[in-house]
Amino acid sequence: MIDAPDRVCAIVWRENALELLDQRLLPGVVHYQRLTTAADVAHAIREMVVRGAPAIGITAAYGVVLAARARYAETPQSWQTRIGEDLAILIQSRPTAVNLNWAVQRMAQVMAGLVGDPEQQLLAEAQAIHREDIAANRRMGQLGAALLGERGAVLTHCNAGSLATGGYGTALGVVRAGVAAGLIERVYADETRPWLQGARLTAWELVQDGIPVTLLADAAAAALLRQGQVRWVIVGADRIAANGDVANKIGTYPLAIIARYHGVRFMVVAPTSTVDLQMTNGAAIPIEQRAAEELLNLGGHPVAATGTEVWNPSFDVTPAALVDALVTERGVVLKPDAAQLARLMLL
Repeated sequence: MIDAPDRVCAIVWRENALELLDQRLLPGVVHYQRLTTAADVAHAIREMVVRGAPAIGITAAYGVVLAARARYAETPQSWQTRIGEDLAILIQSRPTAVNLNWAVQRMAQVMAGLVGDPEQQLLAEAQAIHREDIAANRRMGQLGAALLGERGAVLTHCNAGSLATGGYGTALGVVRAGVAAGLIERVYADETRPWLQGARLTAWELVQDGIPVTLLADAAAAALLRQGQVRWVIVGADRIAANGDVANKIGTYPLAIIARYHGVRFMVVAPTSTVDLQMTNGAAIPIEQRAAEELLNLGGHPVAATGTEVWNPSFDVTPAALVDALVTERGVVLKPDAAQLARLMLL
């Protein structure tokens, strides 16, 4: 089991299986699903048992361990050939978060040089990915907090905390570090429709740590920023293109626009594994379309007229020109562009 530096632990390897905190049930029920196959892991990713780009990547890495165990038990001489099916299923479980593919490919590189039973060596690599994520988050927390300036309030969207990572969080890592340094007096959290990650997850996570949090409807953010109490909008990312465009939870793009209009600075916090230099700009990032039922129903009850059509992208793209600071574990990039990101990725 990996030791997390906060009260919330979403991903646990225990007794030869992967246990995931089912985030669909929060805040009402704290329940861990126990997964023993790669197919189970892919299903959990697809169905949002686990979500958040870094957490999805870590989960997929553990999924590779489970796949290797099963394939080696079936055919010890040809398991590396047959495991390709499992890797493909994991990679396809959610298309936008680049960390998923990054983690699976890193595991595949280790797998290529193995002889004999692969489980322990692959487990060691998955646990290394998990530990590295927590360390990166703590580093990003320190770097992001150093940008905050005078004490004030911040606004965040979706959930980019312990629940979305291996521990500590990206955007909420900056919040945790900022609170510890006395620089953040309150966190405002968008509810984040349609899955309500801000209401169900971010607010719950911050309450666990005793951090003052105020929930608001997504549509109320502009009115809040107009009051002048919020100094920074701080969000995570699911994929960052080579030019600095940022794909994140739907609703992030309008936040960046209203932040710029009101003179509020906009910070994106993400590990370098989220940067995809193969994507020239944000227009090339695949945007996942979710089921219509997510908008047509709420808590199992219909909220729209029968026959209503739905457009339900899970993410939007914020142009790099609206990003004041990109915080990664390798350093901070102010007003990111292609040249700065290329230099960052060479570090």
